[in-house]
Amino acid sequence: MYKKILVATDGSDYTKKATNHAIELAKLSGAELHAIYVIDTRYGCGPESCILTDTSSERLKSILGCQGDTAIKYIEKLANKEGIHTERWIVEGNPAEEIVRLAEELSVDLIVMGTLGSSGIPRFLLGSVADKVIRTSRIPVLTVRK
Repeated sequence: MYKKILVATDGSDYTKKATNHAIELAKLSGAELHAIYVIDTRYGCGPESCILTDTSSERLKSILGCQGDTAIKYIEKLANKEGIHTERWIVEGNPAEEIVRLAEELSVDLIVMGTLGSSGIPRFLLGSVADKVIRTSRIPVLTVRK
């Protein structure tokens, strides 16, 4: 059924359950597995917008890149145990837009991602990467709650 699956991670516990689902689906269907981590650059990192004001934007990107590498290595480790090779993607930009862009570029059959399961005012105020991917993707999206 699936030939290519893209799993999105931010390295949090919320994405670990989604990772397990993506790996199991890839194993059952013999699909390629691709993992994406997006360094969120939407808000910039100037002194007026970055919490860590004493950290340069390049240093912050480096730190986030290391977090992305760790998050994807976690996926690779689990997938390798199941005999599944993982293609890795660490990109910069708006997370929802980059997930959808890569999914379309790779012609994946399914996007798998975790969700915080937030609702009400927090969801209204902050939005959700998963919500934005669901609303903008022409590719099916499987969201997995923690």
